[in-house]
Amino acid sequence: MGQKINPLGFRLGTTQKHYSLWFAQPKQYSENLQEDAKIREYIKNYLEENRKIYPSLEKIPRIEIAKQTDAIHIKLSTASPKFFTKILKPRGKKVLSKKETDESKELGLEEMLQNEFYQKLKSNLQKEFYVVNRKLKLYTKRIAEPYGNPTLLAEFIADQLNNRVSFRKAIKKAIDLAGQANAKGIRVQLAGRIDGKDIARVEWFREGRVPLQTIQAKIDYCSYPIRTLSGILGLKIWIFIDPQENGPFVLVGNELKNKKAISSFPNEKI
Repeated sequence: MGQKINPLGFRLGTTQKHYSLWFAQPKQYSENLQEDAKIREYIKNYLEENRKIYPSLEKIPRIEIAKQTDAIHIKLSTASPKFFTKILKPRGKKVLSKKETDESKELGLEEMLQNEFYQKLKSNLQKEFYVVNRKLKLYTKRIAEPYGNPTLLAEFIADQLNNRVSFRKAIKKAIDLAGQANAKGIRVQLAGRIDGKDIARVEWFREGRVPLQTIQAKIDYCSYPIRTLSGILGLKIWIFIDPQENGPFVLVGNELKNKKAISSFPNEKI
């Protein structure tokens, strides 16, 4: 029988890197692992709780943690929610408003509110996890292609399903958005009581190439639960991105002689 494996863990060291980067003694390993999980869960919950106070908050699909003896570095990959609100055009004629003339003022206000939110988040993290002897540094990085991120596409599909949009229409729209991000292929799978039917079923859509068995292929993956009135739906998204050039452990023959060795963990300032 065929065995299924997480495509991200399957490609660690080749086209994927760890979300957590630190070294610890064997006895302290589980403690550090639990601390990372609690930090990620706290950030996600804090973001949802403050969404009403800061409606223009950016989405955070990825959280990376790097630890040193005297510091904890938390890197948040963010994306503006405006990327997805723009594509949901209201029906009817377009009504001109003053928003178009006051865009610069709104952007300045949004940046100020986001900075205020991140400062509060940093102070709350220090209090919650008793970071006294270590410095806690928070970084944010904008995602260049939000439509090519499977977590953001999964949230978009979940919002559409909660708004009573047909699942086929929502998934096809997400596939079109992934095509705008120059993705080479995408596969979407939805399982559960779709449209409130009594019998659960599995529906999947694919566009382009998604070579899951090729380790050298850079695949981004997301598993996302969608809570509906009829139950929980399981959504999985695979996106095939351009293969990483000069990736580690993929050079053979004469290529090894001509090119330098490459580390699995590229030097990245966070």
